[in-house]
Amino acid sequence: MSWQQFASTLLIAVLFVSTQVKLSESFAVMSVDLGSHFMKIGIVKPGVPMEIVLNLESKRRTPTVIAFKGGDRQFSDMALSTRVKMPVNAYIYLMDIVGKQFDDPAVKLYQERFPFYTLVKDEERSTVIFKVDEETSYSTEELLGMLLEYCKQLAENFAEQTIKDIVVTVPSHFNQAERNSVKEAVHIGGLNLLQLMSVNAAVALNYGVFRRKDFSNKPQYIIFYDMGASSTTASVVGYVLSQSKEDTRDINPQLTIHGVAFDNRLGGLEMTLRFRNYLAEQFNKKKLTKQDVFKNQRSMAKLFKEAERVKMILSANTEHYAQVENLIDNQDMRIKVTRSIFEELNADLFERVTMPIKKALEYSEITLEEIKDVILMGGGTRIPKVQESLLKAVKRKELGKSINTDDAAALGAVYQAAHLSQGFRVKKFIVKEATVYPIVVEFKRQKTGNSKTVKRTLFGRGNTYPVKKVMTFNKHTDDFTFAVGYGDLNFITDDHRKSFHKMFLKNISLTGVGDAYAKHTTAVDYKGVRVHFRMDESGLLHLDGAESIFEQAPDAVNANEESTWSKLGNTLSGFFRGNEESDGMSVNEEGAAEKAASADKETGPTEKGSEDSGDGQSKEKKSEKPQKEDTTAEKKSEKVEKPTEQEQKESDKTPKEDGTKPSDKNQTNTTQGTTKKDETSKVKKPGILKENLKMEIKILDLLPIAEKKLKVSKNRLAELRKKDDEKRALEHSKNELESYIFDMQDKLSQDDYVQCSTEEQREAIRKECSESSDWLYEQDDNTKTEEYVKRLNILKAASKDLLFRVKEMRDRPVMLDTLKSLLNHTEYFYKNLYNHTLGDDPVFTQVEVNTLGKLINETYAWRKNILAEQEKTPLHEKPKLLTEDIALKIRDLDREVNYLVYKAKSYRPKPKVKPDATNSTNSTEKADSEKVKTDSDTEKTTTDSQDTADSQTDKKSEKKPPHRNDGEL
Repeated sequence: MSWQQFASTLLIAVLFVSTQVKLSESFAVMSVDLGSHFMKIGIVKPGVPMEIVLNLESKRRTPTVIAFKGGDRQFSDMALSTRVKMPVNAYIYLMDIVGKQFDDPAVKLYQERFPFYTLVKDEERSTVIFKVDEETSYSTEELLGMLLEYCKQLAENFAEQTIKDIVVTVPSHFNQAERNSVKEAVHIGGLNLLQLMSVNAAVALNYGVFRRKDFSNKPQYIIFYDMGASSTTASVVGYVLSQSKEDTRDINPQLTIHGVAFDNRLGGLEMTLRFRNYLAEQFNKKKLTKQDVFKNQRSMAKLFKEAERVKMILSANTEHYAQVENLIDNQDMRIKVTRSIFEELNADLFERVTMPIKKALEYSEITLEEIKDVILMGGGTRIPKVQESLLKAVKRKELGKSINTDDAAALGAVYQAAHLSQGFRVKKFIVKEATVYPIVVEFKRQKTGNSKTVKRTLFGRGNTYPVKKVMTFNKHTDDFTFAVGYGDLNFITDDHRKSFHKMFLKNISLTGVGDAYAKHTTAVDYKGVRVHFRMDESGLLHLDGAESIFEQAPDAVNANEESTWSKLGNTLSGFFRGNEESDGMSVNEEGAAEKAASADKETGPTEKGSEDSGDGQSKEKKSEKPQKEDTTAEKKSEKVEKPTEQEQKESDKTPKEDGTKPSDKNQTNTTQGTTKKDETSKVKKPGILKENLKMEIKILDLLPIAEKKLKVSKNRLAELRKKDDEKRALEHSKNELESYIFDMQDKLSQDDYVQCSTEEQREAIRKECSESSDWLYEQDDNTKTEEYVKRLNILKAASKDLLFRVKEMRDRPVMLDTLKSLLNHTEYFYKNLYNHTLGDDPVFTQVEVNTLGKLINETYAWRKNILAEQEKTPLHEKPKLLTEDIALKIRDLDREVNYLVYKAKSYRPKPKVKPDATNSTNSTEKADSEKVKTDSDTEKTTTDSQDTADSQTDKKSEKKPPHRNDGEL
């Protein structure tokens, strides 16, 4: 290989590696199944498919708890330990109150369950603030952001690269405020949110990804039942193969959430709290101390931990002993509990177990017979009584347990993260989540003397998303205001309904409507105001814009000569339109608005009189019914709009549609062609004009965190993160110094180290280790990391020479054996070179052979002399023969041999020249007469061939292999 080829290859390799490093650094994505009790972290990176990240304790799930001790943050098991010792410093079950107002019933329940927290009201957003002291307080979003930041750190340590993109799971019953709060927590944690994914959808995706071949065009329905720590959810999910609208050959599986029902107060936490209170009552009955254990928060935290442990044991055993050492006043607790006692304590909760399944089936309009399987999720489903109740409800012999209840949501979410990211190409699996709470639009009719309020459903309950919709206000010609909020919530409990403090989410004021109408109404037909709504992948509502729509009159040669029938039609249309009592509003999925506008020209406004007759409620309910299989791709709105479907049909009517008989088609072909050509030149299709409107949005629901406060939160997390990094660096330096001291003290007694040192040398190192050990244990918490590093460097300098001598002594025999083996092989190769130096066309020159022989002799001589010197050198002194010198001799031999081997492989012998053959059919007389001429030609040919061969040899010699003395390749 030439230097040019080598350099090119090396450059390509470096570019490839650097490209792969950059790509891989940006490719890794993560997910977090953010539960109330535990959180699980999923990751995907190049070379590592979906995997669960282990925490520092090598566990697959991490407690959702953060604690503060001495100004330092604690996570995972360390935080749980702090929770038992100092409950007020550890924050748990944050998902139960995120995004909720301070006067929410859920916040009141949270305060009753954990009375040791000091909760205060955020004056700006009316949310919950955890007050630590007079100077320090944390919002729920900040604490969740810290937990997500910790998850990011664990994922990055696992992936060994930076991670930015994340998908976070949330309960399907989270409303707009709760979802927005989690989104802000992700932002505070320094991550880029790809999607908020409902837990039921993530589990369903994980189930479907590994069963792609099981799905067909016939829908397959599965119930996923999830009982977590704080809530219970049942989801009816349908799987079907969906054909892409853009490419009919593109067929992918699709899951659709057809029905969701939940109980947001039914979960494992409530059962554990009741069990804890039972243990406290039993302990008080024994009267081992005068104190009431209920009033001691530390004792109650110990009982909570024990109740959780015993609850899990009773899932597999019928009885067990609950025991806590030094519960209070140095008194231990030991109480026998049984599964029947646990079931009696939670009897009313077990009665509610089956209700979510019944409601989910009822709303989805899917019968139990159509359900293929009932899959269990969540830790609460491990309780035998829960499984017993479910078996009776679904009338089955067994329940599905084919997925990992702990990992399924995190793995499904990370698959979605890989799909949404730019760095991975995964098999497409369409996910259609369902709207849990209906979204409506409320506005006043713009009519003189009538200010009646109209309410219309925008996103009905059970509508799938992501989706875009357009609402058209046909009658509004002046600036107006409308509100967007929740619809009918009678399907949830009263306590849950109280969480929706304000039924309206936003109030939108549109300006510029009157100006646009005045500008265009004299020349064009007014089609109304269109407002574009979008429900994104995270289930969050967005307003993307608003515009006034006008339809231009078609241009014609005789545009001013309007036909009598046209005038009559317009007169009648205006007459009937003026007497209609509709609200002048219609709702369509985006992309269908043009069709609705065109239809309105002939049929008038939709939903006529619905606000007066009461039909609106029935229509709203009808629109809320779930769409069983929604495979329609959403179209994007276009600024330049095409003719409507009806107009296209009218302009492209066939002769048959015009009343012409098929038999007359050929006869009238020429006439029709001329007529159509004339009509095309005279009549043009109407165009659409748009005037963008200004929107002023007033948020009526939970306000977003102010930019200033958001910056303060980020800075606070940055300071805490810096402090955590400094603490880790300090602990690492302490541990490294301590480990080095113990390691050196142990090595000084080992044989190799004794041989390579004198007693004085070892004593000097022992003294340094002893002084460093004493110094280490004398330091307080104020000692900086640099001091430990400095002390470690002093110790390393004192032992450096000894470590070097021992290493040389151990590595020297191996290197000498390698050199000896290479010399033997090189010498054998050298002896065979002479066979290739003979003849007119030798492979090697004599100089090359002599050079190799000389190198072999010099290496033998060097080895002999240096070994003699090394034998005279004591082991406790610096060695004369270094492994580095042996490596250089090995390199020289290897380079010279590789050069000769490369030349042998590249060798091509000179071509042999053959004389031209004479024609065997020629007569002997002709051959004899031309003998002299033939001999002359042959001689000439031989000479020419020799010249050609010499020329080729000269050209070949110009392309030489790299010289052996040019340096190491």
